[in-house]
Amino acid sequence: MGKVKGFDHMKLIRQYAGGHKHLITLGRFIAAISAVIVLVPYYDLWKIISIAVNNEDTGRIGHYAWQAVILTVSSLLIYIAALLCTHIAAFRVQANMRSSLMRRIITLPLGVFDEDGTGKIRRIVNDSTAATETFIAHQLPDKTVAAITPIGLMVLIFSFNWKIGLICMIPAAIGFACMMTMMGKGMQEKMREYQNALDVMSSEATEYVRGIPVVKTFGQTVHSFKRFKDAIDGFGKWTTGYTLILRWPMTAFMTCINAIFVFIVISAFVFSKDGITAGLILNIMYYIIVTPLVTVALTKVAYSGEAEMTLIDALKRVESIMEIKPLEESRSGRKPADMSVELKNVTYRYKDASRDAVKDVSFRILPGEHVALVGPSGSGKTTLAELIVRFFDVTDGEILIGGAGVKDIPSRELMKLVSFVFQDSRLIKKSILENVRMAKPDATEAEVLDALKKAQCMDIIEKLPEGIHTVIGEKGTYLSGGEQQRITIARAVLKDAPILILDEATAFADPDNESKVQAAFEELSKGKTLIMIAHRLSTVMNADRIYVMDDGRCVESGTHDELMAANGLYNRMFDEYSRSVDWKVGA
Repeated sequence: MGKVKGFDHMKLIRQYAGGHKHLITLGRFIAAISAVIVLVPYYDLWKIISIAVNNEDTGRIGHYAWQAVILTVSSLLIYIAALLCTHIAAFRVQANMRSSLMRRIITLPLGVFDEDGTGKIRRIVNDSTAATETFIAHQLPDKTVAAITPIGLMVLIFSFNWKIGLICMIPAAIGFACMMTMMGKGMQEKMREYQNALDVMSSEATEYVRGIPVVKTFGQTVHSFKRFKDAIDGFGKWTTGYTLILRWPMTAFMTCINAIFVFIVISAFVFSKDGITAGLILNIMYYIIVTPLVTVALTKVAYSGEAEMTLIDALKRVESIMEIKPLEESRSGRKPADMSVELKNVTYRYKDASRDAVKDVSFRILPGEHVALVGPSGSGKTTLAELIVRFFDVTDGEILIGGAGVKDIPSRELMKLVSFVFQDSRLIKKSILENVRMAKPDATEAEVLDALKKAQCMDIIEKLPEGIHTVIGEKGTYLSGGEQQRITIARAVLKDAPILILDEATAFADPDNESKVQAAFEELSKGKTLIMIAHRLSTVMNADRIYVMDDGRCVESGTHDELMAANGLYNRMFDEYSRSVDWKVGA
């Protein structure tokens, strides 16, 4: 298969190979030479059998035997040289492919990772590139050998007795026809479905493992996680259906390629009617030895076809990432006049979603103003905040910072203007110093320590064995959720951006950590434009303005007192929140 639905996978591989693409061609050429040379000893074998059957000069057997050994070893060494070429090229392809993917991923809007999931993207970067490397390094030379060997075998088989050879080729031809039915466009689509089913099951398995504590606590089984069970059932159903589709072609293929001996017996019976001659014995013995190679060759062709379908699917998945367009960078390079934030009729719909996540939202935040976004879960609060920092572009409407559209501000400058503290704190497996310094790579240790102090982190640093040089995750050094949150706040303190967005930053903090996180926020938000997303309504009572979101729309706005007096959604939410706070065990 050279192309599938117009997809030229070898052209794409050569592009990723760059200057090493000639090694791929050289490796395949050397593998072809190896495949030809390894067949020559079978001629030597025929000569040895001929000498033995015809009772000729047996002293010549040694010559042919040693020639066969030398050619076989030479073929092996030449094949190793072919593998060396393809391995070097394969490593270069994988390196270039991963580098290209990471360069593209860095340019993508952060919303892509929410929509497609980091697990799926990680699997493409790791598994799809690894599948490509394996194909080039091992299966590409094997495919060349698999293509050359049947041709060489047919030359051998027809050279000595074309009549017997023709009879032996009948089941091989039928088997080849059966094999081709398993390698069409339909099977390529099945391979894509297989990989999709694996993606879904892998993703759901990860979620299930994360929920194991809940399963154990409540004595539940896998059936309590319906999505995971559905993923397993779906994969099982797909696998069963795929197996049933292939059962008859595979049965016919295996039957035909293993029926060659039967046809040798038939040919022996047909040609022995005129008497058994030394030539007939010679040919029958030789074909008994050689024709099984046809079985091996056709099996290799079948497996190389399956490997190629896997490769094509892997490359298409890589290209699906490369085809995602990064956010357009404006050449105007506009700079905001101040740190105000304005939304004008903003609407956004996620990819493949049936309805808008945010609908026609408009409001203005003055420079230095502290505002809060509140509302029920799924009301669009986080989506709105992510649109402000341009994790993705609005579907309709406009967002401005200091009068300049966020699309007109270069992404590097926009990132300098905004600090975003996520609900889920994200630390990498490096030292505390390196984690905080991510916000300002040229910061000194003194600056990092000052940021940690302002973020109320000194009690964390004092208990760590190596202070700020302690690597998180090594030697049993782990931080609680609230402690990790304070480290990420220190990162935002060090960055010192004029606009600060806090997304449920105290959601998972314990009472002790929460008080310290709140103190850190007070220090961090001084003199800044603050946008805070919160479910704990007690934390937003003192905000200059509160915007209430519901079903993607901004339904109310005002101060705490104004919203309470309006007796609307905010009033009901605050009453429910107050009752939950006042709840006591046994009440």
